[in-house]
Amino acid sequence: MKKIVTAVFLFVAGFLMLLPAGASAEKNNVYVIPIQNDVEKGLYAFLDRAISRAEANNADLIIFEMNTPGGAVDAARDIGNRIAKTKIRTVTFVNSWAISAGSYIALHTGEIYMTPNAVMGAAAVIDQSGNTAGEKAESMWLAAMEGAAKKSGRDPKIAKAMASGKIDLPGLKEKGKLLTLEADQALKVGYSEGTVKDVDELLAKIGMADAKIHTVEPTFAESLARIITNPIVVPILLTIASLGLVLELYSPGFGVPGFMGLSALLLFFFGHYVAGLAGYESLLLFVLGLILIAAEFFVAGGILGILGTVAVIGSMLLAGENIVHMAVSIITALFLAILFMIILVKVFGKRMNIFKRFILTDSTSTERGYVSNVNRLELIGRKGVAVTPLRPSGTVLIDDERVDVVAEGSFIDNNTDVKVVKVEGSRIVVRPVENTNKEEE
Repeated sequence: MKKIVTAVFLFVAGFLMLLPAGASAEKNNVYVIPIQNDVEKGLYAFLDRAISRAEANNADLIIFEMNTPGGAVDAARDIGNRIAKTKIRTVTFVNSWAISAGSYIALHTGEIYMTPNAVMGAAAVIDQSGNTAGEKAESMWLAAMEGAAKKSGRDPKIAKAMASGKIDLPGLKEKGKLLTLEADQALKVGYSEGTVKDVDELLAKIGMADAKIHTVEPTFAESLARIITNPIVVPILLTIASLGLVLELYSPGFGVPGFMGLSALLLFFFGHYVAGLAGYESLLLFVLGLILIAAEFFVAGGILGILGTVAVIGSMLLAGENIVHMAVSIITALFLAILFMIILVKVFGKRMNIFKRFILTDSTSTERGYVSNVNRLELIGRKGVAVTPLRPSGTVLIDDERVDVVAEGSFIDNNTDVKVVKVEGSRIVVRPVENTNKEEE
């Protein structure tokens, strides 16, 4: 009996000793999430989904593989906040560029690694014209860069030097220039934890060489949304929509212009919906606008058409995160649509059948038998009776024919005998007969 108890004890002890070994042999769960191309709202929607997926699967590490020239400040702010909220260990792997908004996002991760040829920095705020933004926007962005650096335990002055040429850092940048760090410089000033050639070397450096890697790629819908929500693409899309729908109004049935216009609008709302910008309220307002515009074809007055147009424009403003930027895009699209219409009509108007509905190509001429109005020269010298007072216009009866005339003077009473003295196109001039008799005497 004693031998049996001893054997059981040894078996249990051996099993318990194996448990830590088994746990330590379990591979780390690593998610690699790319941050490529411009930073915009479509990118935020993808990163939010990817981070949520990593959190749901208890990831041990998230690597953001970055190669971006920057982008929208508001999108970068939201992405940075989303990364800061996760409790998972985060690393930015800069495999080429982390410029402008990219550097801001990188500062929200716990660690930064770079390839030998990678750079990060040059984070000034640029407006839509390509110029440095005003003092207010610059002050806000400087504070944001400084705050991000402090949260990650990095020198805030270096972050500010990336965003403003006014910050002086001798030995790192020229005076008046924005700071851009190369890999060796970033490592030296503590803005990088190491220089590696790829993700595998990065994992080996942090002790996760045997980790199980999950690469999260954007779906087709997310990729399309990133293109559609680009500030440059939005006015182009709305221009196509405006031009297509205007052309469709003047062409019979539903053809290519209408299909293009409607498709452009649907793409606009699809992209903004996937990016999380357009909610159901903007979609419903858009549908309501289309219904009102369609109803205008059956109900006269123009009110429904105006309300429908306002509803459609309002839905677009709601779909955009920034109403001012969206309003500029809509105005730009309308201007370009009008400009293209003028060019198409002037250049191709007589060659394409569709533009015959815009242009009056027929002309009226005497040779073709067109007469604007009958010239009643035969009435000159004829007499009649005023059947209405002439004040100065009225009606006279000439040989049982009622003729609209104009008095030569200011007033002729009815039942007065008159005589036609002049005919000028449709204008027939009369004077009282007695005045004529006196002149003849």
